[in-house]
Amino acid sequence: MTYLKRLSLICAICLGTFMATLDISIVNVALPTIQNDIHADMATLQWIVDAYALCLSACILSSGPLSDRFGRKKVWLWGVIIFTLGSVICAIAPQHEILILGRIIQGIAAAALIPGALSLITHAFPIDIERVRIIGIWSSVSALSLIIGPILGGVLVHASGWASIFLINIPIGIITVLLGWYGLSESADPDNVALDPFGQLTSMLGLGSLTYGLIEAGSVGWSHYRTVSTLIVGIIFLALFLMIEKRVERPLLPLALFKDRTFFQYNLSSFTLGFATYSNVFFIAFFLQKAQGWSALEAGWRMAPEFIAMALFSMSFGRLSSYFSVRKLMICGFLLIAISSCLLATLATNSHYGITGSYLFVLGAGMGLATPAIGALVMKSVSPSRSGMASATMNALRQTGMTMGIALLGTLMVQQAIHYMVIQSQVLGISVNYIDIVSLVTENTTNGLDKGFITLLPEAFNSGFAYAIATAGISCFVTLFIVLFPVKAKHKALTQQTTD
Repeated sequence: MTYLKRLSLICAICLGTFMATLDISIVNVALPTIQNDIHADMATLQWIVDAYALCLSACILSSGPLSDRFGRKKVWLWGVIIFTLGSVICAIAPQHEILILGRIIQGIAAAALIPGALSLITHAFPIDIERVRIIGIWSSVSALSLIIGPILGGVLVHASGWASIFLINIPIGIITVLLGWYGLSESADPDNVALDPFGQLTSMLGLGSLTYGLIEAGSVGWSHYRTVSTLIVGIIFLALFLMIEKRVERPLLPLALFKDRTFFQYNLSSFTLGFATYSNVFFIAFFLQKAQGWSALEAGWRMAPEFIAMALFSMSFGRLSSYFSVRKLMICGFLLIAISSCLLATLATNSHYGITGSYLFVLGAGMGLATPAIGALVMKSVSPSRSGMASATMNALRQTGMTMGIALLGTLMVQQAIHYMVIQSQVLGISVNYIDIVSLVTENTTNGLDKGFITLLPEAFNSGFAYAIATAGISCFVTLFIVLFPVKAKHKALTQQTTD
């Protein structure tokens, strides 16, 4: 491989990952602006984020077999092209249905980009030392995109409007396709591929129905027929998915691996990490803008401590693991996440930013420790021959956790905000229709309400944020309890190997 091709390959893979990962975090700071411009309610804003996360988590397990079957370069480049087209649709969307469609297209394409990058690196750099170095560069770019996402999103929204957070992907996508077309070499293993279309279909229908039911509960309530029926349908499809996975020769989700308690524990930790932390950008962005009144630009800068700490502790993980076991670092990370989440729940609308920033830094430090630790522990819990399957499972569960976190915690935040406004209307003796309160919280529609009552809305969002982020913290404490629960005797040897 010539130096120019090598450089083009590295730049293409890093730019593709940067673009796909950036869209996980950049959108959140723009949501209040999007709400005002296209008159979206809270459920729609949840879908704008969750449509991307849902399709990414649902399709990520199928992207590997498709790449092996049709060619890794071809699938990856088409992923970049489709992602760029999805970005164009998002940018020109005149209404929220088109915007969500664009996010769905982006999420499906991202499922080819993010895991496909690692496969391309593995086949392009067969020498271990060289491959590890390139993976390190790729991982740093991925972390960097998470750090600058909220900041860049705030700057773009402030300067050019919310459409610019999607338009920025167009030049990046074009450059990535050209570099990838020149630098990447094609590789495929069609003889060893076994696709699972029925498993893919039932998993998407199950996750989609559950997500829809959880989000709808925020506006229509848990007992409404739409909520109940879609949750039941989601559970049925997921049960069918599990039945299919038990019978197919090469399943999307390797259920047999979950019989090992350590594999189960660490993948549960990966799910909780997505549920409690990867989703929190959504809530923190809303808290800073809706409760504390900062602009998108100011909110983006104020979210930076979380991602800076995450990057710092992720980069220091290798050095720390030479002094402490990986398991202890994971436990420490989860403790920091749980404690900082509960501390964030104590913030008020007028809390000094020094306090907010310090809590966010601790949260990011926990994420920086827990994320690489879980990856290492999952890999150690399986034989090397199953490392690829284990890695895909871990990432899919993390993305699924993020999807469920935004759906469920977002609904809890909305319901608590509505409950707060209802209580305040009773305390103040103001006669307000319940539907008008729901419209005020979810759609920012005043409907001729008393101005003094409307000024309580930031406190309502503060109350909702506290409820959601505290629930996230509690989920980390529960997961810690499960991980620390004594393992069965027949797994002690494997557990000891994992902790060393």
